[in-house]
Amino acid sequence: MTDDPVRSTHQPEHSEDPPHGAAPGRLQRRSLLQAALAAPAAGAAATVIGAPATPAVAAASGPFDPASPRFALAVLPDTQYLFDEDSSDPEPLKATFRYLNQERRDANIAFMTHLGDITEHGSEHEIDLASDAFRTIDGRLPYSVLAGNHDIRGGDDQRGDSVYLRAFGPHRFTDTPTFGGASPDGYNSYHVLRAGARDWLILALDWRASDNGLAWAQGVIDAHRTLPVILTTHDLAWADDAGAAQLSGHGQRLWDRLIRDNDQIFLTLNGHYWPPGRTTLTNAAGHDVHVHIANYQDRYYGGAGMIRLYHFDLVRNVIDVETFAPWFLTRDPARRTPLQAETVELTGPVDRFSVEVDFAARFDGFAPVPPPAPRPPVGVLRHTTVGYWRFDSAGFGAGTGSPVAGNPVLDGTVVRDLTGNGNDLTVGRIGAGNAETLTFSDEHHSGQPAHASLRFDGGKGPDRGAILRAGPDAPINSMKFRDGYTIEAFVKLPDPYQGDHAWMGILSWEGRSGDAGKTTGWSPLECTCSLNISPERFLQYVVYADVQDADPTSWSHALPPGRWMHLAVVNDSEQTVVYVDGSKIARNPTQTSTGIATLGLPFVIGATSFDLQYGQGFYGWIGDVRITAKALRPHQFLHPYG
Repeated sequence: MTDDPVRSTHQPEHSEDPPHGAAPGRLQRRSLLQAALAAPAAGAAATVIGAPATPAVAAASGPFDPASPRFALAVLPDTQYLFDEDSSDPEPLKATFRYLNQERRDANIAFMTHLGDITEHGSEHEIDLASDAFRTIDGRLPYSVLAGNHDIRGGDDQRGDSVYLRAFGPHRFTDTPTFGGASPDGYNSYHVLRAGARDWLILALDWRASDNGLAWAQGVIDAHRTLPVILTTHDLAWADDAGAAQLSGHGQRLWDRLIRDNDQIFLTLNGHYWPPGRTTLTNAAGHDVHVHIANYQDRYYGGAGMIRLYHFDLVRNVIDVETFAPWFLTRDPARRTPLQAETVELTGPVDRFSVEVDFAARFDGFAPVPPPAPRPPVGVLRHTTVGYWRFDSAGFGAGTGSPVAGNPVLDGTVVRDLTGNGNDLTVGRIGAGNAETLTFSDEHHSGQPAHASLRFDGGKGPDRGAILRAGPDAPINSMKFRDGYTIEAFVKLPDPYQGDHAWMGILSWEGRSGDAGKTTGWSPLECTCSLNISPERFLQYVVYADVQDADPTSWSHALPPGRWMHLAVVNDSEQTVVYVDGSKIARNPTQTSTGIATLGLPFVIGATSFDLQYGQGFYGWIGDVRITAKALRPHQFLHPYG
């Protein structure tokens, strides 16, 4: 970074930096010297431009899980004030590295990247001290480094040999499993790491990548056209005191020549400037590129080896970022000095934040995930399956024709029970339901066997809906399920979730609980088994057991609108457990429950009856529904989990 820590609220010039004593309103960096020897760099033997890397694996000694959807990238900016001739103190950096080694398993740390300015002057003494510190993670955690302006004696990546290159050139990484190669000059490199069950490309570019360097980088990207790219360099963007970032002069060159037209680059990381900051730019494909600056050398003890951890969560589609100093963090809090306590962690909006990234959508342009093919009915029928209904062409009776999305599903349409057990369902409207109350849809859960569903538009004021009702002689109407059962359904609630849909039913069995001889529960007029949605969008499963005089009820969390979910009700003949997306909900009763007190009245999809009458119908989408006369485990569900 700088020799004179003066922060700027103006964009740095694209030209070489002014010497000491230049105008104070601008961030001062030490003057660059003339380019050094143009001879080939020592230790710069590198892979051929664009040559693909061997698929990455975790470091041999690192307890890292490359298949987990949650992993972390450690980012280490300017450490130069820890390596400043006879004022050097490597211990903070060693403490940071020890922390990363120790926490690699718990935080699932995949990789560490240094953003340049490892040292203050790039002298042999400083570089030797830094090189020794880095041995703390050599062979334990894969990492990349790049030259900042303080690590070398001026020029671009064609400068030739340097003390930096002799210590941190390509030869240092030949045994690192993630290392893919370096540019012929040795100053630019790339790594391919396996994390989140996919490969990622890390580009580490010299602080002044030449035209040759940019051509090399383009070749690497071209050779890895399906990999998301994180670009690291020293100088790309700067920020004002509010943390709002914009491209520097050199950063604009990188944007114009490399970043903008390569959709794979979704995140850039640089140091050099303080204060830290971030912004989001739009590339030529119309997609977000997150531009982040991290630099803490102006902080107490030169930043004390402060790091950022970028916690990638591919399930939540978010990157959570935290910034802290392990050297201070690992000290007894009672023994920390005031400045150590003040610097142990940074929690401002540019140091602790979350970035939402829909990874599948963001990477779809270069690495589309092929959707799973529909599974035929025979592939999901078990010998204990008693009913299976789906809403593609396989699920409808003769004469229905091929379902067309958006078209009404007419009353009298038959949905076949694909088990062959005779539990066919017939479509009918309830209340003020009209043609638009039930329509065909091609929307579906990604793990659903059939790539189709039905769109229900039930509601109140007036009551309206549509139901799929078993015939009077269907065996499922009288089944007691005393040996256990599993009821599964794919469901999606609309977003926005509009209107009053309190206590709408997803599926149920008709019949009054009082007629089954039950004395517990809310009312003797409610049906003996139903799966419903409360006013707060909590999933409710209430069942009157066949054996016990009991109505154990399960309650979920608030179900999110706009998202497909797999719901499963599992009873092992003693207790009932409800799952949402393969996850057991909290409020499952311990009360014994054996069987379902069915009364020979119809099983229904799309509503819940009260006193044998229907009010509102379901509002949203329902996909495949399966009922099994056995308690299944999550890995046996229609959408297997675990």
